[in-house]
Order: sequence, then structure tokens, then C-alpha cells
Amino acid sequence: MPSWFPYMLMMLLLITSVVLTALVLLHKGKGGGLSSMFGGGVTSNLSGSSVAEKNLDRYTVLVGIIWFACIIAFGLWLRVQLGGF
Repeated sequence: MPSWFPYMLMMLLLITSVVLTALVLLHKGKGGGLSSMFGGGVTSNLSGSSVAEKNLDRYTVLVGIIWFACIIAFGLWLRVQLGGF
């Protein structure tokens, strides 16, 4: 494998980790969890969710899948480098 491959994976993993953390923090609290314990439980109940919330959910899942794939690829690369295959 090329020598730049692990560095690319590490950079992609770092970027997706930061983006995934930001996307999770952007989600609105649903109530009844830890957010309601610390004063975040006062929310208005609107019927359905907005387009922005649905897109935020989609982006979060997409970035999560990319993050997970990076971890799997990095683990496989390590296994090949250490002679596990």
C-alpha cells in the first residue's frame, strides 16, 4: 500500500470526528435524557420535524458511516502491516 494511505486515513478520521461531534451537538434535545436534568427539558412540542432537522439527521448518519469506515480501514491496514493476514 502507498505510504500516504495511513496519513490520509488519520486525517479523514480526525476531520470526521470533529464534524460528527459538532453535528451531534447541533441536534435538538428530545427531553427525558441528560439534557433535561440540567435545565434543557423545557421545549415546545411541534408536530413533526423540520427539513433542517431531517437534513441534520442525514448528515450525521453519513458522517458517522464515513467515520466508522475509516476506523475499519485503519484497523485492516494495521493488520496487514503487522502481518496478520
